[in-house]
Amino acid sequence: MTDTATRPAPGTSSSTGRTGPVRLLDTARTTLVPATGGRITGGLWAERRRVNREVSVTTGWDRLHEAGNFLNLELAAGQQPGQAYVGSLPFLDSDLYKWLEAVAWTFADPDLDEAGEARLEEFLTTSARLLEAAQADDGYLDSYFQVNFPGERFVQLAWGHELYCAGHLIQAAVALNRTRGDARLLDVARRVADLVVRSFGSEEGRVDGICGHPEVETALVELYRETGEQSYLDAARYFVDRRGHQLLGGHGFGAHYFQDHTPVREATSVEGHSVRQVYLLAGVADLYVEDGDDTLREAADRLWHEMVATKTYVTGGIGTHHTDEAFGDPYELTNERSYCETCAAIGSVMFSWRMLMITGEARYADLVERTLYNGFLAGLSLDGQRYIYANPLQVREGHMAGGNDRDYARKPWFKCACCPPNVMRTLASLEHYVVLGGADGLRVHQFVPGSWTAPVGDAEASVSVVTDYPWAGRVAVTVDASPGTWGLTVRVPHWAGGATLTVNGEPVTADVADGWASVTRAWEPGDTLVLDLPLEPRLTRADSRVDADRASVALERGPLVYCFEAVDNPGHRLDDVVVDVAGPVATASTDAALPDDVVTLAAQGRVRPRPTEGWWPYADARSPEPGDGEAVTLTAVPYYVWGNRAPGAMRIWTPAG
Repeated sequence: MTDTATRPAPGTSSSTGRTGPVRLLDTARTTLVPATGGRITGGLWAERRRVNREVSVTTGWDRLHEAGNFLNLELAAGQQPGQAYVGSLPFLDSDLYKWLEAVAWTFADPDLDEAGEARLEEFLTTSARLLEAAQADDGYLDSYFQVNFPGERFVQLAWGHELYCAGHLIQAAVALNRTRGDARLLDVARRVADLVVRSFGSEEGRVDGICGHPEVETALVELYRETGEQSYLDAARYFVDRRGHQLLGGHGFGAHYFQDHTPVREATSVEGHSVRQVYLLAGVADLYVEDGDDTLREAADRLWHEMVATKTYVTGGIGTHHTDEAFGDPYELTNERSYCETCAAIGSVMFSWRMLMITGEARYADLVERTLYNGFLAGLSLDGQRYIYANPLQVREGHMAGGNDRDYARKPWFKCACCPPNVMRTLASLEHYVVLGGADGLRVHQFVPGSWTAPVGDAEASVSVVTDYPWAGRVAVTVDASPGTWGLTVRVPHWAGGATLTVNGEPVTADVADGWASVTRAWEPGDTLVLDLPLEPRLTRADSRVDADRASVALERGPLVYCFEAVDNPGHRLDDVVVDVAGPVATASTDAALPDDVVTLAAQGRVRPRPTEGWWPYADARSPEPGDGEAVTLTAVPYYVWGNRAPGAMRIWTPAG
């Protein structure tokens, strides 16, 4: 379905704060469209955004200077003679661009105070001047190549990340133009994009190639939406169409790693580097919306379902392998060696959100929710100053840390620091991922306190949401402005059996289908729809083909996945714990070291007796097992808060008994 709600034409500046990371055109082939305005006012996400605004984004300026990202661009601008390029990675510019995108979205945060705005303006002005100074006459801008390979253009495509960096610059520029009508970064980004358009193509004299890391595809589509320049959309189409033809050769981990083994329209499974895969698929979804090529939509839908059914962790995290940060085989979902890169969780949200708009299917919103609360949020410490790259589902007693792939303590920054600024830009733009509009009405698909305005047919409706979700299951949606008769729709999560709905205190029979509950009526300001979701703790089992989780259970409550931490369960090793699936699971009081609103769980279990110590740790399977062991009450905390108090063992999946 193509929505016909009025939106700005490409090339015009949108009013402050009224458009987000995706701004659909009137010709968009989608069922739903983004809200035109939104504000998060309370609850868990308001606190996370406050910390992001006041701590993470601000300290990002310091971390990027300490890591040499700014120095490298100064070298490209000829401002630091005699210095050498800092680091060995070719994509360090992208970290600064993602941080600048976070700065841009933060400008639109109504809770940003004058001092914070002045500080961000100083950051922006300094950064914009540096980028302008570093940009070459032909529009090229990439400090790694300008310093180390002067004059070279788009030769080292497999690992060079030139187009990847360009994509993140474009997204930062678009964000700034949308929040403030400020084109300083947009002018720089368009010169880069114009060079890309001139340089790439199948015609003689051009580079027939693709970037080893997809990203530029979705950025070019958004730049087309912002400017109306057709060549940007054509370039995005070229990069999508040419991937899968082995243009990158046999570099490193092979064509599958780069999703260059088969054209996307023919692919039957997600493969290779997980961040690359979901970034590519987000671009495929964007291209479908503009082109209407049903083969792209079919491929995106097919690959999303294969990814979720066979290669996604209970946290929403993706990526099993440490060595290549890649998807594994179907149902290869190990816990101790789960990679689940934070950037991959962000890419999954980007992809699912686009598919939600295209199809209107609630399952995409379900995955967005699961990933945001678990796979994404665990990547940031509660104080907003430390990050984690790989998110394991289990850390054993006696864990031996070492290197990025084995050290699970959150850190202020990384040598490869792609995740921290990615977290920042996601939190800074989060209000855009909550409410959607459409021809038939307005849909609240994430339950976050705040107010939103969204297209409803040719008009707009406004609602306010009051809720303590995810700690409480009551979600009250009050109509603030109404264009007449329309459908107010709320998502009923797939786990929420027994959910109820009232309007103005009276039970209603809503149209419930495929995860949505909708009430259509002549809504008046002040009318309130209340969705009550059951938040009883759940014991979850995995598909039996997931060997790592067979005969084990995970604890969940609402959208949150829970874990056991050693700090909450002293006196016995988590490796010896068994959960009693027949016993009750109750909510418990919060640890004083955690935020006040965090709900913990108390589950019944036991500690398995250890076999007699010996030199050989195996026994005859037909010999009697040790006795039942000591009965214990086990404390579980939301997965996203683990590792914030004390180092130690942690596990999500626990043997059932």
